[in-house]
Order: sequence, then C-alpha cells, then structure tokens
Amino acid sequence: MPELQDDVAPVEVTASDIVYDGAIWNVRRDSFDYNGASITREYLDHPGAVAVLALDQQDRVLLIKQYRHPTGLRGWELPAGLLDVSGENAVVGAKRELAEEADVVASEWALLTEFYTSPGGSNEAIRVYLARGISAVAAFARTHEEADIELRWVPLDECVDAVLARRISNPILIVAVLAAQVARSRGWSTLAAADLPWPRHPLSIHSRSSHTAA
Repeated sequence: MPELQDDVAPVEVTASDIVYDGAIWNVRRDSFDYNGASITREYLDHPGAVAVLALDQQDRVLLIKQYRHPTGLRGWELPAGLLDVSGENAVVGAKRELAEEADVVASEWALLTEFYTSPGGSNEAIRVYLARGISAVAAFARTHEEADIELRWVPLDECVDAVLARRISNPILIVAVLAAQVARSRGWSTLAAADLPWPRHPLSIHSRSSHTAA
C-alpha cells in the first residue's frame, strides 16, 4: 500500500468572488470544474494562522486563557494568531505572537504539526511550533479580549489528561498536546525545521488555481 498522505488535487477555478468582505476574514465563492461537472462552493477565506507550544525544562506547556465570543467561553489555548502581516514569514509571526500573548521568547524553534481546521468549509491552515529555551521579556500592553489573559504552566501529561477527559475544547491545543506527547515518546524525531516550506498555506493553495479577478 502507498504511504498514507493527502494528495494535492489542482482544479481549474472558472470564477472566484468575495461575497462577504469581513473585518478579519472573507467569505469566497468559487466555481470550478471537477470530474466533468461544474461546481460552486462558498467557504471562509482565511489568511492562515500560527500557534506555539512552548515547553520548559520540566516538560510544562505554557497555556493562556482568554474569552472567545462565538462560544462564550474563557478557554485554555496556546499562544496563537493570524498571519495578517503582509509578507511575514510564519515562524516570525509565531515568535511575535508568543511575545505579545505570553511575555516570553524562545531560543529553539521546530515545526510540531500543521492541519486544516475545517477543510469542508474553510481554507484556514494552522502551523504549530514547538518552542524551547524559554525566557521572559517585558509585558506587552494587551487590549480587548486579550486584556485579561491568564497564563499558566501546565505539565504536558496533565494537558493530555484534560484533553482525554474533555475538559478543554480548543482544537489547536488538543491537536498540539497530543502531537507533542507522541513526538516526545519518539525522542522528538518527528519534529521538522521551523522554516520548512508550507504548501498548505492558503496563499499557496490559491496560487495553484487560475482565479477570475474578484
């Protein structure tokens, strides 16, 4: 059997329009040819995002708790943010988010995992980095939902227990801590270079198709 992996399936996009121009992300409508049929789909057109699993020498993960309005929860998360700075490298964005949301920097960076959050309705791709060699920096002046962020260092095993007991629900945190637990059990041999090319990023996806001007 071939190796288990996703395949890129380029299609000819015959029309592409933004049907809702949002403050942070848009809704896009694409028409494309697939299997001899013309299909139209609408989806959340997202700039992509990064997250950081910061791990200290005691194998504790740095978590943040903040309010998320769509769910009405103050939930535990990893430091994370949108790639909404034009031309910014993903790992540079991750370093910025770690400093701004958690008041720390890291000297060692590696790629832990990446995934789509909802591939049936969004092109949002997330890259999660493992950051080690943690040191504190001056506190960042946070506003809005980030103004009352709570920070906590939690043992990786305790994070996994919380996932399995369904006490935490943030998908990035769930994927990241389970990936980290498995990676640690394999001596971190599954980690990749932080600057590994990112073909799943939304900009890369759009470049593979021929879009009509929106």
